[in-house]
Amino acid sequence: MTMAEELAPVFLMLGGIFALGLIADSVARRTAIPRVSLLLLFGVLLGGPGLDLLPRPGEALQNFLSTTALTMVAFLLGSSLSLETLRSRGRAILALSLSIVLVTLAMVSLGLWLAGVPLGLALVLAAIATATDPAATQDVIAQSGRDTRFTRTLKGIVAIDDAWGLVVFSFVLLGVGQMTGAQEGAGIVRGLARDILGSVLLGLAVGLPGAWLTGRIEKGEPLLIEALALVFLLSGAALALDLSYLLAGMTAGMVLVNTARHHDRAFHEIEHVRWPFLVLFFVLAGAALELSALMALGLVGAAYAGLRIVARMAGGWIGATIGHTPRAERAFYGPALLPQAGVAVGTALIAAQEFPQWGETVMALTIGTTVLFELLGPPAALWAIRRGG
Repeated sequence: MTMAEELAPVFLMLGGIFALGLIADSVARRTAIPRVSLLLLFGVLLGGPGLDLLPRPGEALQNFLSTTALTMVAFLLGSSLSLETLRSRGRAILALSLSIVLVTLAMVSLGLWLAGVPLGLALVLAAIATATDPAATQDVIAQSGRDTRFTRTLKGIVAIDDAWGLVVFSFVLLGVGQMTGAQEGAGIVRGLARDILGSVLLGLAVGLPGAWLTGRIEKGEPLLIEALALVFLLSGAALALDLSYLLAGMTAGMVLVNTARHHDRAFHEIEHVRWPFLVLFFVLAGAALELSALMALGLVGAAYAGLRIVARMAGGWIGATIGHTPRAERAFYGPALLPQAGVAVGTALIAAQEFPQWGETVMALTIGTTVLFELLGPPAALWAIRRGG
């Protein structure tokens, strides 16, 4: 096969996917359908679950796209944690993020245990359920075009709730490991401390010099190449050091927005360049979805999905009440935080490795419900943003 014959399908695929991105953007502007959902549905229709016209992306390509897109999302979410926002909305962000994670853990684990699931497995599944999809939530906020107290609080919650979720997940693994005798607790605590502290330090190491260096060539406005340099340097360093690019990117974004005083819009270029990566990411993710996993969930899967929905609603209401948010907003934080994707699958892989006796159940349940929440979560989030704002 010649080089031209090898490359032609790749270029046709890329051109077709970007055309789908244009269609999704156009339809979303005229309807109440989130463009993230449209991209996923296009992927399902044209990929393996449907017509099988899109080639399955290799693991390397999928990892590159997801890492790049999510690092950009993390930068933008970190930028929502400015000192001004934290002073005015810090209590609400902290109360809501903690409440949603803890209530989800408590309700899902208790409900599954009462349904007959072993306690250890119920706790592991509940810890996985705390994860949110930052990419889908951030894009729904951007699509809504709303910059309100509700959306600013929501961005702050999404920026840190996965961090709380990872902490909770690590301690659940520690506790369940002690219950089953599967692992040593000290090793998990050390690993957790290393991951969190290391990711924060990496974000500082990239964010502090980036805050000073960017926006100097063209005064007050960072260049595209500067934004890409920050994203790829941080992503590469996080992967090389086996750290969380989400936590590192969020930290770097928070540093930039609070220290780069000479910038007019520190994240202008990242906002522009992230959409093509998200288009590729979501269409190829839809093409790789295993709808058979959704069909095979059974009663336990239905209970898990239902408990997670109820827990998000209850946790959002409780946290909003503690955080003294306006009463009219309180019912909408839970629906706005339903999307779930990559972080959940990543934690499920870790859990399956740690507890191989439950590995098949954990992976099937997580993948199946991730399909469900990725398809139903963004419309619920868009509805909540329009009502809650």
